Amino acid sequence: MIIDGMADRPLEEFGFKTPLEGAETPNMDKLVETGICGIMDPIKPGIRAGSDTSHISILGYDPYEVYTGRGPFEAAGVGVDVLKGDIAFRCNFSTADDMGIITDRRAGRIRERTDELAQAINSIDTIDGVKVIFKESTGHRAVLVLRGEGLSDKVSAADPKYDGKKWTRVEPMDNSSEAQKTAEILNMVVEKSYEILKSHPLNEERIANGENPANIILPRGAGAVPNVQSFENKYGLKAACIAETGLIKGIGKIMGMDIIDVEGATGGVDTNLDNIVQGILDTASEDYDFLLINIDGADEAGHDGNARDKLEFIEKADQVVGKLIDLEDFYIILTADHSTPISVMDHTGDPVPLLINGPGIRVDEIKTFDEKAAAQGGLCRIRGSDIMNILVDLMNKSTKFGA
Repeated sequence: MIIDGMADRPLEEFGFKTPLEGAETPNMDKLVETGICGIMDPIKPGIRAGSDTSHISILGYDPYEVYTGRGPFEAAGVGVDVLKGDIAFRCNFSTADDMGIITDRRAGRIRERTDELAQAINSIDTIDGVKVIFKESTGHRAVLVLRGEGLSDKVSAADPKYDGKKWTRVEPMDNSSEAQKTAEILNMVVEKSYEILKSHPLNEERIANGENPANIILPRGAGAVPNVQSFENKYGLKAACIAETGLIKGIGKIMGMDIIDVEGATGGVDTNLDNIVQGILDTASEDYDFLLINIDGADEAGHDGNARDKLEFIEKADQVVGKLIDLEDFYIILTADHSTPISVMDHTGDPVPLLINGPGIRVDEIKTFDEKAAAQGGLCRIRGSDIMNILVDLMNKSTKFGA
């Protein structure tokens, strides 16, 4: 169970405690009393891990080999059947004026009917023999996949990153003909998206209602779909993934896990944790050896700089843990994928607390679950890439190295 972005730095408003130290977490503390703790560098010390690269590492894959960009995982996570050789991108529905100036990168944070816009974009179909696949995600987010011969992920983004700037023409990032071709196709997709969407009925409605139209798409985060060994083949464990965001679902899907969707799982502090608990309990009763669970609200609060929301969400996550404690014959690994300190409002390279509880654990002396206490635990300081080796060994499913 990964509480996304849970770890933090001391805050004056909490008496120089972190939100996790300040929160009431009796269930996490109960697990600590019969478990073993430590701190973990998701990738390695001082590396500011993304949610994607940290999960890849924690699952025992080398992010420096597997990770080509966020796009393929986002695409897989929203239901596109990505194939080896596809080039995938994250996208925003955005608002542009007639001069190509982006006036709102998130199109008024559009929430509804983006499937209609996606259907219109898919009328492009092919460009120069390359298949164009577009699908909406949540809110203003979407994904774009290019499928065909002679493509490359070595291209820049169309997103200018700030409102008030013209959308950025995509450029090749090396001298290859593949990168040049891909950049040209992307620029045509962006241009055609504006031509198609500027007069779309939904956008005419939005303008009439005083809302920003979603009249252009801005691709970024290019990545080639990686060819990775399935999780089951790697570890001999049948796995399922319960996550709130397309990104983490996509990681699970590309690794061959079954994806368990949960109604009301928003990825924010308003997520339906009761439904997530029920999803975990239902899945745990099925024929799975491993569950990857990601709960995201603490990360959102960290990015927003809202200390109180983060503390309160951690307390809600503790209630989730409390409803799982009585499951029998299982190991629970509780950690975060990275730190998202309130004072920084972004990911940092600080290590995160880690707890393992289950049969045969060498129980240490730690009594509370937080960054400071966990650093004194019996696991000491490990890397994310160590976790699966430890778990498989505890499950007595590891193979001996040597005679």
